[in-house]
Formats: sequence, C-alpha cells, structure tokens
Amino acid sequence: MILNASIVLVCVLVGLVLMLPRVAGARIWRATVTPLASIIGSGFLVLGPILDTHFGVWAPAVMALLCALAYGYGAVMRHNIAWLDSGTPQDRLDHRLEQLGALALAFAYFVSVAYYLNLLGSFAVSLTDQTAQQGAEQGRLVTSGVFLLILLVGWTRGFGALERLEEVSVGVKLAIIAGLLVALGWRFADQAGAGALVLHLPETVGWQAVTLVFGLLVTVQGFEITRYMGAEYDAGTRIRSMRYAQGLSAAIYMVYILFLTFLYQPGQAALSETAIIAFTAQVAPVLPMLLIAAALSAQFSAAVADTGGAGGLVAEVTGGRVPAHGVYAMLAAAGLLMTWGLSVFEIIGYASRAFAFYYALQSLIAARRAWHAGAGRRALAFAALAALGAVIVVFGAGVE
Repeated sequence: MILNASIVLVCVLVGLVLMLPRVAGARIWRATVTPLASIIGSGFLVLGPILDTHFGVWAPAVMALLCALAYGYGAVMRHNIAWLDSGTPQDRLDHRLEQLGALALAFAYFVSVAYYLNLLGSFAVSLTDQTAQQGAEQGRLVTSGVFLLILLVGWTRGFGALERLEEVSVGVKLAIIAGLLVALGWRFADQAGAGALVLHLPETVGWQAVTLVFGLLVTVQGFEITRYMGAEYDAGTRIRSMRYAQGLSAAIYMVYILFLTFLYQPGQAALSETAIIAFTAQVAPVLPMLLIAAALSAQFSAAVADTGGAGGLVAEVTGGRVPAHGVYAMLAAAGLLMTWGLSVFEIIGYASRAFAFYYALQSLIAARRAWHAGAGRRALAFAALAALGAVIVVFGAGVE
C-alpha cells in the first residue's frame, strides 16, 4: 500500500510540475517536448524485456550504445539544421538528396505508424483473460479500428484537434514514467538488501547480437522531428531542444534499463511486446493500469503526428501532385497489411531499417556539406555514420 501510494503521489507531483505555467509556457520546454515524446514513445515499455532477455547483464551497455548511436545521428541532424539556417545555397545534388530524404522519412513514418498502433492494440488487450493467440487477434482488431479512425479523421476534419492531445499525453507519460522509476528503484533497493538481485548471462551473442541491436534503432528514434519544426522555432532553439530531448531521454532509458536488468528474470513468461505489464504487476499492483494508460496515449498521439507528417512531406516533395489525403489512405492500407501479416517485433525491425535509411541519407548530405566547408574530420565522421546506416538497412534483424 505504501509503495502504491508513493507511485501515485510521484505521478501527481510530476504532472503538476509539468503543468506549471513557468514550465509548460517555457519556449525551450515546448520545443523539447515534441522530440522527447517521440523518443520515449518509440519503445520505452517494449525495450526493457527485450534487452534484458537477449543481453542479460550487458543490457545497460547495449542501451548506452543505442543512445550513443542516436546521439551521433542527432549530431547529423543538428549540423543540417545549422547549415540550412546559414543561408548557404544548395546545389542540385544537395536538393535532390533532401527530397529523397523527405520521401525516405515519409516511408519510415508508414512503418512507424504501424508499429505504434500495433503496440497500442497489444497494450489495449493486455489485461484481458484470453490465450496469447486470442490476445494477438484481438489486438490486431483494435489496431485495425484505430487505423480506420485516423483515416476517417484525416480525410474529414484533419488532425488539428487530435494533435492538441500531444501536450496532455506527454505530461501523462512523463509523470507515469517517473512513478515507474520510483517503483523499480524501491524494488531494486529491497532486493539488493536481501542479496536477491537477478544476474544472468546474455542469450544472444556475436553477429546475431549486433544485428539485433541494429534492429532496435527505432526505439531511440524521434529526435529527427526537430529538423521539421522550422515554422515554429528558430535554428538555435531547435538544436538546443534536440540536445535536451536526447540527453533527458537517454538518462531515463539508462536508469530504467539498469534497474530492470537486475530485477527482471527472463523465462518467467514468453517474451512479448507487453511483457513489462506482467512484470510490473509483481512490483506494485497499481503499475499495470498506469503503464497501459501511458502506452495508449503515447502510441496514439505518436501515430497521429507521424500520419500527418507523412502526408505533409509527400505533398510537399511532389508539389501537391500526391495530396495528403491520398497519403493517409496509402498509409492506412500499408499499416493494415503489416498488422495482419507481421508480428510487432517484425515491424520494429522493419521500422528500424526504414529510419536507418533516412539517417544514412541525412548523414551523406551532412558529409558533403562539411567537406565543402573544409571540415574534413567532421565530414569523415558523418560519412562513417552514413555507411553504418546502410549496414543497418541491410543487416538489421527483428526480435525472435
């Protein structure tokens, strides 16, 4: 009872702090919220059991590697934001690569929306009393219904009303994550004091482990959205907000994975996208409902944002020849095919490879710009990131 009350109290306090006018109204915080929501919403809940099961005591090191990789690609995006703000004229190849990058990001959004909504469906039915097969079927039905809802709203009214839910969902999610970390820290202290921390060796090693890490890139993705917020914020604000969002999300991820690594015992149940729900029920009875609420709001708002982003990008690149409404229909059709043809873990792998392709293009663009500016070392670093992105596209693997 004390732990449950403490969790709720922390959630309420953090939520109230985030609602304070000095916080909610701060320009830099508003600019940070959007990428922060995308990063954490991409895979916070699903990532813990995956890393712990496959990498054991090395899970925190793998998490640090994923955060470092994301920060490297964030540096690429920040360089490109600063370059575009400088007013340096684009050559023809640079312009073509930018257009290709926009289309690549739109395609990545196609896959990521399927990923978000399949997670939403899985969490929506996670507490129902049914077999794994029945739960998967019901989850797909929920996902399909939400796809059709988003398509209907996009076609008839636009996403303006739904997008306003983002600020609320971000506050709810961060408050619940704070409560989760308090609960895990409490449990960690108890088990450490009793000498009962869980230690286990990795199940996945070698090249298979490397390709699995590649396939998890999407779980730390989301910072790139700052690149396309130029209508609202100047370049300096966007660059700072991306750094803040990546730094804060990395800190949250590392604390979460560190606690979970020494608390979660793989093999207690089949690894699934909602495995964290069953585990947290053992930590505190109030956590599962809180986490489901966070997952539903986060995945829905992220799916709406990416659907709108995909429509806008394709319409812009094609000069309006492919209208946003048409893109919404294609996205929904592709999402339904993925929903009924792939597992959530397979979709995660494909989404990671789609974003890796986009990051590779952005890295190539940044390398060209840095080289022409005489920044040879930076150009080589960006070229290496472009090559790594290409490797991820080819070899990134899904969770089995």
